[in-house]
Amino acid sequence: MKQPTFHGRVLLPLSVFADARAGDPLAMERILRYYDGYMNKLCTRTLYELDGTPHVRVDEYMKHRLQNKLIRAILKDSL
Repeated sequence: MKQPTFHGRVLLPLSVFADARAGDPLAMERILRYYDGYMNKLCTRTLYELDGTPHVRVDEYMKHRLQNKLIRAILKDSL
């Protein structure tokens, strides 16, 4: 059977979410890795040095907050 895709990317099976909800840390890590690129894109900011030089960086604080929100959303009904 062909794997379901979204914009050319293979979707995570629902069993991974079920395992993460049951408390499997490897499944949760797999979900976080799956969404890592999307979170990086959402958290990308342009920071400026004192001389005005722009630097594009990932806001790590915001990324950690997004990761925590995702983990809480997955574990919400299981707790």
